[in-house]
Amino acid sequence: MRHNPLLLPLGDSAWTVEFGDRIDPALHARVMGLAGALHAAREAGELAGIVDLVPTFRSLTVHYDPLAIDGEQLGARLLQLAEAAGSSTSDGRHWLLPVCCDGELAPDLERLAEARRMGTETVIALLAATTFRVYMIGFMPGFPYMGGLPPALAMPRLASPRKAVPARSLAVTGEMCAVYPWESPGGWNLLGRTPVTLFDAADEAAPALLESGDQVRWRIVERAEYDHLVGELAAGRLRRTDFLVAAEAAWPA
Repeated sequence: MRHNPLLLPLGDSAWTVEFGDRIDPALHARVMGLAGALHAAREAGELAGIVDLVPTFRSLTVHYDPLAIDGEQLGARLLQLAEAAGSSTSDGRHWLLPVCCDGELAPDLERLAEARRMGTETVIALLAATTFRVYMIGFMPGFPYMGGLPPALAMPRLASPRKAVPARSLAVTGEMCAVYPWESPGGWNLLGRTPVTLFDAADEAAPALLESGDQVRWRIVERAEYDHLVGELAAGRLRRTDFLVAAEAAWPA
């Protein structure tokens, strides 16, 4: 674990601030602490040349307009803020998202259960009992890399990736969990499907449902409820944000 942040140039219009060399909630809290400090500085009218912040597992990339702000001065300021900001104490937003683990929606469930020497009911129960932390968005827009998968469910990627993973598929590999926002190739193990769209280009304010720092729990639903929710969301009678919960206390025990 690196105690002092490391500043790395990324082309001529971005800096990456690294906090360590592994996936660790404590490192990610420092990433989010710096992101929070930068948001506060921008709201106070400072650092107007910053155009985007990209948090990851262990680093924060800061994109800026070199015509609006001096890159060297910004780099020095980033190091100051990184050392002063400390770790974020925010738990992020809390989501309780439905997922169906029935039949063709969970094509790898039985294989994973057999490999880990447990019943499919146990796999599903472990998924439902786990709080997942969104570390970063990557691979494709809206694709959340979520940590916290129980080691008992850890599985390697498929030897031969699928050419087309269905949209909204819940997937796991190693100790990570994710959801494919739309149909794409992929090699993760598919354990279910959520009716909730994770990336909506029509939502200009927030096309990606999840963001770094969010926490996610899964509510297991039967196929009939899954189909009903798909219809309600498509008709606009439900909104994606309806699955936000006020706090961790609202999650099921």
